[in-house]
Amino acid sequence: MNATPLVQSFVSHFGEMGSRWGINRTVGQIYALLFVSEKPLNADEIAERLSFSRSNVSMGLKELESWRLVKLQHYPGDRREYFSTPDDVWAIFKTLAEERKKREVEPTLTMLRGAMMETAGSEADRHAQARMKEMYQLIELVTTWFSDIQHMDVETLQRLMKLGSQVQKVLQFTQSLSKLTGRDTERE
Repeated sequence: MNATPLVQSFVSHFGEMGSRWGINRTVGQIYALLFVSEKPLNADEIAERLSFSRSNVSMGLKELESWRLVKLQHYPGDRREYFSTPDDVWAIFKTLAEERKKREVEPTLTMLRGAMMETAGSEADRHAQARMKEMYQLIELVTTWFSDIQHMDVETLQRLMKLGSQVQKVLQFTQSLSKLTGRDTERE
């Protein structure tokens, strides 16, 4: 690899982690290189820096484009395409989450909805449907929650994340307060 030791370490690690996240190693390394690059790179530059074949780089870039994780740019007088990642890490996080939801969560919810609508032919099927309903409800709850936080501005989202377990204290306080006032906040 034609890069500093720091960049090499990051790119190698991202490649290893990429395979654990469901993308291939090459795609992870291409993304990592683009992420830390000071300027947009074309496919030939990426291939040279990573010692990958041009065809591997092209396939990796297509994959990253399908995930909406790279930006394509053109420069006047240059016919080549240049690639970079979005500057805002929060935008990257949101895009990744949206794509994973679209590719993984929504098909699972669709399958579970269909399975729950089927007529249970046996006690084993009724048990399976009950378990699937629990899974569906959990995924739906998490998806709704995530959709809500997707629309928050970055500052609010950071404040929410920094609260961490203190959110539990706030909820316990409101529960105690509602008991004193006679209101049931769990149903609201």
